Parts: sequence; structure tokens; C-alpha cells
Amino acid sequence: MKKLIINLIKNACHKISIDLNENEIQIDRPKSLEHGDYSSNIALQISKRLKKNPREVADILINEMDYQTYFEKLELAGPGFINFFLNSSGKASQLNDVFDLKEDFGKNKTGNNQTLQVEFVSANPTGPLHIGHGRGAAIGDCLARIFQANGWDVTREFYYNDAGAQINNLALSVQARLKNIDPDHEDFPQDGYRGDYIQDIATAYSQKKSLSSELEEVVASGNVEDLKNIQQFSVAFLRNEQNQDLANFRTFFDVFTLESSFYVNQDIENVVKTIKQNGFTYESDDALWLKTTEFNDDKDRVMQKSDGTYTYFVPDVAYHKNKWERGFKRVINEQGADHHSTITRVRAGLQALNMGIPQDWPEYVLHQMVTVMKNGQEVKISKRAGSYVTLSDLVNQVGCDATRFFLVSRKADSQLIFDIDLAQSKSNDNPVYYIQYAHARIFAVLDQAKFKSSNISECLIELLSSNHESQLMKKISEFPDIVFLSGEEKSPHYIATYLKELAGDFHSYYNDSKFLVDDVNLQSARLSLVFAVKQVIKNGLELLGLSAPEKM
Repeated sequence: MKKLIINLIKNACHKISIDLNENEIQIDRPKSLEHGDYSSNIALQISKRLKKNPREVADILINEMDYQTYFEKLELAGPGFINFFLNSSGKASQLNDVFDLKEDFGKNKTGNNQTLQVEFVSANPTGPLHIGHGRGAAIGDCLARIFQANGWDVTREFYYNDAGAQINNLALSVQARLKNIDPDHEDFPQDGYRGDYIQDIATAYSQKKSLSSELEEVVASGNVEDLKNIQQFSVAFLRNEQNQDLANFRTFFDVFTLESSFYVNQDIENVVKTIKQNGFTYESDDALWLKTTEFNDDKDRVMQKSDGTYTYFVPDVAYHKNKWERGFKRVINEQGADHHSTITRVRAGLQALNMGIPQDWPEYVLHQMVTVMKNGQEVKISKRAGSYVTLSDLVNQVGCDATRFFLVSRKADSQLIFDIDLAQSKSNDNPVYYIQYAHARIFAVLDQAKFKSSNISECLIELLSSNHESQLMKKISEFPDIVFLSGEEKSPHYIATYLKELAGDFHSYYNDSKFLVDDVNLQSARLSLVFAVKQVIKNGLELLGLSAPEKM
């Protein structure tokens, strides 16, 4: 419908000697039904070129448009806006899109099947996934679904930081438990991990268990002094646990990449060597520095310390060089807000390679912290993790659907309060329950009426004339725009908000209207409308990775 309106406007402008391309014509959706189904400010845009008052221009354009096929009227409003009011044919056309496309309604091809990589979660394999990882998993997975719906060829990737001091501390912690050193004992590693899961790893190691992952198989030797084997087994143990938690969270990946591989393949050394050859480094205080100030950083950064080890962002540069070489011209990294300082340094390192990588590559979506509340009190500790709330704890308490929805219900850069009591409640205050209940309610209505999709072609849309029906049809037609907007803004929360509003419109309609009426045509029209609502709710829930229950 937007394209149709754009063509109407283009043709009208052409008649008055103004030629425009599609990108110059803005079509909006008025919030209130009294202002029409669509609106455009085109008259305000071109009034100076015509040296006329915007209202006069709008009036001219309206008279030049042959709009009667799909529109009841065009109305001049305010300083020069043109409001478009759909007629029954226009409304029927929009509903028919839902009936024809079904699960594909809302999808588009704007991505033109271009490749896009979304990297998310990428948790260090040093402990169970916490609620922050859960927010990253929910946002990242939803972004992947949304971009696929917008026509992109999406690859989901998980990057394991399986090298460095934290991994060494993990191995030392497990070794200490193997030697029966209690976490509270003075001999336990000062920077060690103290959660109960460390004992779980130690027990499995002592039993000489074997672990398989998507990348390798690791067998525990049981030797308490074999720190290398303890480290390999501990990482594999936690990676397996994290993968299981993510599977329970309906989150899966196409590619897993290990940080250690960039050391083994000497990719990091080669990156540093190239940057040095390109003249973007210098030595000071027995360290090698990157001239990040040449790439908009506030100060230069150490790349290689005096002991020969690399600072944390250097492996990230090698990793992103690898992404670029794999052909990903668009990459989105979903990470916690604590990674903000890394962005400039990684981009500076990539620029210093002189590989033609764009300055704003890769893109970032950073999520803020999550505060978990129960009984009005903040929940901070999981016994197994030792110091934080785990993702699996939350999923076990409130379910996957509620957890995913709450974690994407606000913009990523907003702090989030996760209310366990609300997520568990079966009331209209719980948005997940409210939306899914709408879907189940419609299923029950259609089942009672023995309504089938084959009845849709017989319905008379012009019989849908109440305010509730007009609002529902308007809301349904907005769904493709919401899917597009969610991709453009890289934010699934638009879909979460939309579903809550659509469910609210339906519940109001349900409470105000009867569906099983004597008038066969009216019944068919109303059932067709709620069938479309059910389809759109299901499509939206799918983009968020949620189920659409038929009974509740």
C-alpha cells in the first residue's frame, strides 16, 4: 500500500513538473484513525520549489491523484499534510496480504540476500551463562530472525575467548578443588572461581570423563598435575553446559570460533606485523603502542606489553580481519555495554591494516545491565554460580517464552528490571501471557465456529465498520513496517511493543463484539479478521523466538 501511495504521489508531482524518486517521498502512519490510514508531508517538501503555500500544493496534488480504487477520500490537514483514508477495497487488499502470505506476511526482500553476520553471546567459557548473557542471546537471536525476515542471508556466530588470564584462573581453580582446597582457604587461587560448578568440573575430571563439542573432543586424564589437560577439559565442560543452556533458550549458532585458533595460526602475530609495517605503531616504556589517536581515539593504546603478551583488543582485531576475509561486508556485534571502550580500538586496528575496511565496520548493539527482582527484592546470587543469577535459573523459574520476551521488551541500551513475580503471573499485567492468551482465544473462537481458511474468500470486508474493526485492520497492516523498522534500528523491542498493542486491540474487540452471529456474511467477515490477527501474532512471536499456544 505504501508503494501504491508513493506511485500516486510521484505521478501527481510529475503532472506539475516535479520529478521525485521513491526515497524523497515519506509515508507515515497516523496514530489516530480520524487522521486516516496513511499520511504524507510531500506538499511541505516541494512547496518552495513551486513557490506556493504548502496547503495550496497539497490541494493541487489531491486533485491530480486518481485514488478512488483503494481510497475513500484524501484529506488536506494542518499546514499541508495529505491524509489517505482506505475504502473497503483498500482494507480488503491489506487483509488479503495476510491471507495469501500467511507465515510470510511481514517479510520483505530489502536485504537482497546479502550476507550478514550477527555475533552474539560470545561468553568466556569460565562459568555458567548469567542473565546478561541471556539478554545478549535474546537480542542477538531476535536480530538474526528479524534480518532474515528482511531478506538478509544471516550467519549466527559465537566467539569463545578460550585464551588468557581468565582461562588460566579457571584451570587453577579446578586444580585446587581436585586437591580438596576449599574456596575459602588461603591456598585457593586469589583470582579463582568459587562457584559450585567448579566442583562439578573437578568431579567429572577425576572420573576421566570424555566431552565432545562442535569443534573437538576432550578426554580428562584425571592427573591432578596436568594443568593443560585440566584447562582443556574445563573449557570443554563449560562450553557444553553453555550450549545446552542456549539450546534450552531456543538459541543456536551456525559458526563457533575459538580465540586460541588465532594464536595457533599466528594470525595475531601477522596482524601486529602488518600494522607495524604500515607505520601505525611505536615503542615506548618497553611496550608496543598502536597510534589509535590517528583513528579518532582519545589516546594511543598498548598492543603488546613488556612481557610480550598482547592486550585484550588485539585478538579481536585478528578475529574481525578474519570476518572481513570470509566475505562479511556487514557484521553486527551484540555485546554488553562494558565492551564500549573496545569499539574504537578494534576499528582503529582494522583501519591500520589498510585493507579497505569501512571506518564504521563492524556495527555494534550494546545492551545494558539486567536487575532481577523477586518479592520486591533484588536477586543477586545463584548458589551454583556463586555470585550471579544464571540464565538457566531464570528459564527454570519463569519459562523460555517469558524470559526471552522480557529481555527484548526494552531497547538494548536501556537498563532492564526483570520482575520474576510478573513474569510468572497469569494476568493481563504480564505482557507475554496477554499476547499468547490473545492467540489462544482466537484459536478457540475459530475452533468453535469450525472456521477454515478456505472460508476467507467468501467474506465481505465492507461489513467490518466498527471502530474496533477499523483499528484492528490498521494495526495488522502496520506489521511489515514494524519488521522493517526493527531491522533498520537493530531493535527487537519494536516487535514486542507492537504485539502487546495488537493483543490489546483484539481483547477490546473480543469483549465488545460477538463473532458467532446469525448474519452469515458478518460472521465470516469477523472470523476472517480475527484469523488475520492470529496469523500476525504468530508471525511476531516467531520473530521473538516465542511459542504461539493454541490453549492456555
